Amino acid sequence: MNKLKIYIVEDEPLILMNLKMALKKRGITVIGSSDEYDEAIEDINKLKPTLVLLDIQLESEKDGVNIANYLDKLNVHYMYITSQTDPDTLARVKETNPLGYIVKPFTEAGLLSNIELAWHSISKENEEVIHIKSDGKKITINQASIQYLKAFDNYCYIITATNQYIVPHTLKHTSEMLNQKHFFQSHRSYWVNLRKISAIKADCILIENHQIPLSYGNKKALKKILNL
Repeated sequence: MNKLKIYIVEDEPLILMNLKMALKKRGITVIGSSDEYDEAIEDINKLKPTLVLLDIQLESEKDGVNIANYLDKLNVHYMYITSQTDPDTLARVKETNPLGYIVKPFTEAGLLSNIELAWHSISKENEEVIHIKSDGKKITINQASIQYLKAFDNYCYIITATNQYIVPHTLKHTSEMLNQKHFFQSHRSYWVNLRKISAIKADCILIENHQIPLSYGNKKALKKILNL
């Protein structure tokens, strides 16, 4: 876990100090901290942490769930630091994708166990990358960040939340580079990341604000995969 770079969003100074001390003992680097939305977002974009420890309740207009929504779009990993939470906030939390929860009050052993589990997930995910050429550059893409693939003649677009790459290979060739457990061909011209699907409609899949075509035959197969 020494390769971990952690950023902490926490507005209680004593808890922040305890987190930093426990992580330092374990040899884990804390690259920064903040107690409010704007500063945290700016730091995270600049410092590129491996993992964010994110307090749900902050003493500001925007809370940890707002930050989590932003991190989900960037595919930045995070864990919630949480105590008792009201039902409305819990409903919002369920719409996000944390790697886990650190419950206050926490012990040092409990904190490190949770972070170790998160690191295991991150390490496993980091093994799933593809190497492509786009616009004459060699690029490495984490498969988890891919939203969908789209055919374009003998080329293929790879779409992530933040970028769009065109690669000099067919859709079929590019799809064969992916972990088939996490991707599905929704249409002859599209493959989607199953982990990014937010809704299924009559003839399309929703991934954020993108509507991906879904053929009738493939819809039945997709529902079976997702146990719908």
